[in-house]
Amino acid sequence: MSATSPGKPAPASNPIAHAIELARETLPPMHPAGRPFVLGGAAATLLLRRFSKPLGTLGALATVATAAFFREPRRVPPTRPGLAIASADGLVSLIEDAVPPAELGLPAEPRTRVSVFLSVFDVHVQRTPAAGVIEKIAYRPGKFLSADLDKASEDNERNSVLMRTDDGHELVVVQIAGLVARRIVCQVSEGEKVGAGDTYGLIRFGSRVDLYLPPGSTLLVRKGQRTIGGETPIAELPGRSR
Repeated sequence: MSATSPGKPAPASNPIAHAIELARETLPPMHPAGRPFVLGGAAATLLLRRFSKPLGTLGALATVATAAFFREPRRVPPTRPGLAIASADGLVSLIEDAVPPAELGLPAEPRTRVSVFLSVFDVHVQRTPAAGVIEKIAYRPGKFLSADLDKASEDNERNSVLMRTDDGHELVVVQIAGLVARRIVCQVSEGEKVGAGDTYGLIRFGSRVDLYLPPGSTLLVRKGQRTIGGETPIAELPGRSR
């Protein structure tokens, strides 16, 4: 009789295969946008090692750091219905009333805005705050002020996404470039159906993400709290709107 309990896979007989499997479960996968940077870093490392081992070591460390920046860990969104969850890992830097970006064409009425600041050490992929449909995407070029400043939401380069949840609520998520960020990646399109916590984009090297909530939402976070993208509940949405 096998000693393996029902429902659990048998351990790999090959120690090397078992170690590889453990590494896959422990190390987060990398977002595809990071592959050119990591491959370029690896090539530069090999070239540097031909001239200097210390330089090669520095190149290897830089390549590992780049791979870590583009990590895309698996996340499990809460199953409780009626929630807006965090779109990013980071620190809740601002909670205030503000008008959504004008380029989305929404009424100029203030909504509660929760801003999450991402340092270079945070996971930099963005995730959808709820299940629903992408209704509009609007990119606007701008400045590259420090993303933790209040006016970064208005002045910096940004990409705004308007989505409608399965319960009919409007949510706006805005990717905002930071002081050293120069590239916003958005990988969803208008009319696309998304699930809660799905990866939809990435901002390279320091940034901020704003989430605009519908009127009547109940906040579940405070300023200074850290969030986990795709998992931390940001707010309880009001009753079904349709």
